[in-house]
Amino acid sequence: MGYVIMPNHIHILIAFSTSKKTINNIIGEGKRFLAYEIIRVLFLKNEHALLEKLSKEVRPSKKKINKKHQVFERSFDWKECYSIKFMKQKVNYIHLNPCKKGLAKLPEDYLHSSAKYYFTGVQGIYPVITYMELQDIDLTKPELK
Repeated sequence: MGYVIMPNHIHILIAFSTSKKTINNIIGEGKRFLAYEIIRVLFLKNEHALLEKLSKEVRPSKKKINKKHQVFERSFDWKECYSIKFMKQKVNYIHLNPCKKGLAKLPEDYLHSSAKYYFTGVQGIYPVITYMELQDIDLTKPELK
């Protein structure tokens, strides 16, 4: 529904269909799979210094169960969006983030953002639908799972 990938963090506005999993489980699984891919790419690019740094971030208790790298922070912040007004506020905030950090003059110019689609109707690198399109979709229907 909306995203921006910053150099040291990401912001996402996402929707989940009815799920038995908690938001913590869903985000945790996503972070785990992203971490595996990041580590794989770092190995391929021989980024040994960065891999060593990520290795030093692993807690001793996790090293005992063979964890080798700590890619993401152990927590995340989330807010449940119940209204269109709140979703609009959040998507505007995330799209303006690169501009505030000096990474782009206009939100739609930042490559790693859904702002291009929101502002021009042209999909960026990662296709999205807007929160306005989502409001008319019944996420409880089986064909959407």
